[in-house]
Amino acid sequence: MTRSALKPEALLRPTPKGLWCEPGDFYIDPPWPVDRAVITHGHADHARAGHGSVLATPETLAIMAERYGQDFAGHTQAVAYGETASVGGVDVGLVPAGHVLGSAQAVLTHRGLRIVASGDYKRRRDPTCARFEPVRGDVFITEATFGLPVFRHPPDAQEIGRLLASVRQFPERAHLVGAYALGKAQRVIRLVREAGYDETIYVHGALERLNRLYERFGVALGPLAPATGSKADFAGKIIVAPPSAIADRWSRRFPDPVTAFASGWMRVRARVRQRGVELPLILSDHADWDELTDTLTELSPGEVWITHGRDDALCRWAELNGLKARALHLVGYEDEDDEEIAADPAEGG
Repeated sequence: MTRSALKPEALLRPTPKGLWCEPGDFYIDPPWPVDRAVITHGHADHARAGHGSVLATPETLAIMAERYGQDFAGHTQAVAYGETASVGGVDVGLVPAGHVLGSAQAVLTHRGLRIVASGDYKRRRDPTCARFEPVRGDVFITEATFGLPVFRHPPDAQEIGRLLASVRQFPERAHLVGAYALGKAQRVIRLVREAGYDETIYVHGALERLNRLYERFGVALGPLAPATGSKADFAGKIIVAPPSAIADRWSRRFPDPVTAFASGWMRVRARVRQRGVELPLILSDHADWDELTDTLTELSPGEVWITHGRDDALCRWAELNGLKARALHLVGYEDEDDEEIAADPAEGG
């Protein structure tokens, strides 16, 4: 990048209301209602209702309308991937983040300075959303949800293979998979389809509207049905539900269920025990340690800003590798495992 006379903090800086772009007078993923917001994706800790104006991808706007109602903001502006809009004189572009359907990195360009706010992201292929697109800038803003070297996520196919092997091994038992309603549930279903499973998958009612939305945007999920009926109907079947449901009395309607949970936190044995999970599936919609560090190496930005997560280790790694780094300590964002409690019983990342 050509060096700009404009300091990064003059274009974007952390405030109690979130990341504020003063020249454009807008916030990125603000935790409270503001006049103008740029929203990176539809998870409730990033996309809240009540803003005066919201700029986001068409998919994210559709997700927000589905979750909050059509009047979730006073005004909306859809910006597709690769397009750029001018907001108060600042050019704002949206490029894929690879997190969930419609997730985007916000690329801010003003007076020769470029800041890339990645939101939440992952680098591996996901059949339910566009893949992360690397964009070089003067500043790269990254999350660090799994910003410790212990977090190295295994291949998706390996984890789905473990699920299907268990279904074959225990044909008399139901397999109850806890997966966040937005993104993770649809990804699990799609990955199971890619592994060759073409039987009906049963879903909790909290997933049905978002499943239909994904299919409207071209993500084929195959035969699905509500998880209603007698116990005997579910022997040998896969049921996908929000994580809160697998520990609820709702789960008792299934025959001797194998409880599974799809999350990057399933790498941590204490979390597996805490949730009483029999079949932990290490599947995350966030970048693991290698993806985080490989991204910083690839982009080699002038500065790295870390919004939330395990920032100490990533800051230290960046400094040891010649990158200037700082933690922003923004409030209002939740770890993947806590979002459903903090925001919505069907939430997650």
